[in-house]
Amino acid sequence: MTISIALTKGRLEKDTVKILEKIGYGIDELKNKGRKLVFKDNKKDIEYFLVKSKDSITYVEHGVADIGIVGKDTLLESEKEYFEVLDLNLGKCKFIVASLPNNNIYEKVGSLKIGTKYPKVARDYFEKLKMDVEIIKIEGSVELAPILNLCDGIVDIMETGTTLKENGLIVLDSICDISARVIVNKASFKLKSKEIKEFLNDIREEI
Repeated sequence: MTISIALTKGRLEKDTVKILEKIGYGIDELKNKGRKLVFKDNKKDIEYFLVKSKDSITYVEHGVADIGIVGKDTLLESEKEYFEVLDLNLGKCKFIVASLPNNNIYEKVGSLKIGTKYPKVARDYFEKLKMDVEIIKIEGSVELAPILNLCDGIVDIMETGTTLKENGLIVLDSICDISARVIVNKASFKLKSKEIKEFLNDIREEI
């Protein structure tokens, strides 16, 4: 029975392809993809297709993809209409709270303004702390927002911290670690249990 796998485009796609190659899967088409978006595995009964991270979840939730490989940051912003089954330990980074020096947002009285690309993550974090915040959604360089006084602080992803330092921001708190995860459609997990478990076991042995 064929299984379909939605791969997130970009660095995660490249890192996943390396794992698939190491475990002996037939990913020649993926390595030489050109402008194609759908690929057949020439050794396994698997079909791969390339999508943006948020779309990977959508395809899995609707059963178009049996399996999706996507970052935990994207998963935390979504509703959980899928099974999260495996941490690939790829693309490791973390969600952080940052602000300008001498601006400790945890000591501020009254409502805070927080800029972020990840409103659900930010809202959930501050709700746990019982802090009153206004979340401002930002699509571009979120580091700019506190510099121009749009907000008091930001919630963002940090890998090395270089961008924060270069813009004069400091980390106030770490929210959680994030990395690439494997998700599975709930119906597929039952209907294609054998094939999906075989794939997961192959990946587990490599990582």
